[in-house]
Amino acid sequence: MAYTNVSVEEASWLLSAAGVAPLNKMEPLAGGWANSNYLVTLDDETRLVLKVWDERPPDEVEQIIQHTCWLAEHGVLTPAPLLLEGGVRMLVKDNLAWMLMPFIDGGWLPSDSASLYELGKAQAQMHEVPVHESIPTTFAIGYVLWEKLVKDAKKDGSMTPFLQMLEKETLLLKQRIPEDLPCGIIHGDLYPDNVIGREGEVLALLDFEEICIESFAMDLVTTYVGFGWKNGLAVPELWDALLAGYESVRPLTGAEHAALPDLHRYAVLAVAAWRYWQFVIHVPGTEHTNRYVEMAERLDKPLPF
Repeated sequence: MAYTNVSVEEASWLLSAAGVAPLNKMEPLAGGWANSNYLVTLDDETRLVLKVWDERPPDEVEQIIQHTCWLAEHGVLTPAPLLLEGGVRMLVKDNLAWMLMPFIDGGWLPSDSASLYELGKAQAQMHEVPVHESIPTTFAIGYVLWEKLVKDAKKDGSMTPFLQMLEKETLLLKQRIPEDLPCGIIHGDLYPDNVIGREGEVLALLDFEEICIESFAMDLVTTYVGFGWKNGLAVPELWDALLAGYESVRPLTGAEHAALPDLHRYAVLAVAAWRYWQFVIHVPGTEHTNRYVEMAERLDKPLPF
């Protein structure tokens, strides 16, 4: 969904700063809940993605760009923003960050065993990238968000059964999930609309907005939350494929295997909490208001681990 309507004049301004060919046509791109994406085709038939960050201040975007370039430099399949005049990778207009990205010609990665095997490999390779000192150590949609939602609701008298459950789960999961699991750089949001590919091939990992230093295994089950469920049930074959691809690069430890059920619960609730914040509190009254319920209903379903 596009939050910022970009005019031809504005697109041309950004393209000029990149020193590329003039604009031929522009159309909105699907995907992304917190920014505006447009496919721009140039006179020389080059295609680029014009991105306006609607819900992140420019200083945060600059840091995300720094992290994305770090990953790209270390072999992660992710496109780095184009360099613009002055050696920068974004420009600020109306207090919003604007940038241009290479267009990756492919669809969203499908949920089949061959594709998830390759996604597991790509994720494990990303987990081997050395930590950059500027990467945050807090998972933004995890406990820190849950505690803020509960605190704000208690303050203004808007507690709901979901928030009451979130408060209880915070205490439970903090007790059950070991603090010393292997950790490093994680994506935090490898969902289908953040992975470009085709059956059996991963072309690009996108949108490192939730990047942080956290548990590798938690990141892996977050990917399973996004790709491994169909018709409200976890699909064991898809987990087996994702795990096999991952462990072909980096085997899980015994402690990680033991923690998978609790880590999956944490990942499910993190997505539910973000959806609650986004569609119940931040942007209420849309058709997505109850999207968090889908995740909450997964908590007591059988898992393949």
